Amino acid sequence: MLAIKSSAFLDGDAIPTRFTCDGEDTSPPLEWSGVPDLALSLALVVDDPDAPDPAAPKTRFVHWVLYNMPPDARGLPEGAGRAGKLPPGSREGSNDFKKSGYGGPCPPIGRHRYFFTLYALDTTLTLTGSPSRSDLEAAVRDHVLEKAELLGTYEHPH
Repeated sequence: MLAIKSSAFLDGDAIPTRFTCDGEDTSPPLEWSGVPDLALSLALVVDDPDAPDPAAPKTRFVHWVLYNMPPDARGLPEGAGRAGKLPPGSREGSNDFKKSGYGGPCPPIGRHRYFFTLYALDTTLTLTGSPSRSDLEAAVRDHVLEKAELLGTYEHPH
């Protein structure tokens, strides 16, 4: 069974400040296991379903789109969202900060939830340009072997 975790925070716990806009805005370390034998690639989406306000959410704000990671990759080191630290062949899409790569939690109000969703796919994606989360989700629709989620939360310090 596919599983994802981080050595920086436990599932359901607060994401440390250094991985947010209030800190270094660097991606946290991630580890996974249980990749199905039939997987040809992995994809990762990090998003916030509580934007802009957890009391009245209107959109899923996308923080990272990563795809075509090799199935033998077992995780990402801290800061993998910066150039040169992604597994060979990996590609990044566009986030809602209008750039590629990782953009850390930066909620305007309240405590938000951040889902790190890992997909094991039976294909390698042929997306072009810098695809959005919706582009990726459309492309993987019939190709997901398994998926796993890690949940972190964050609220600006007062």
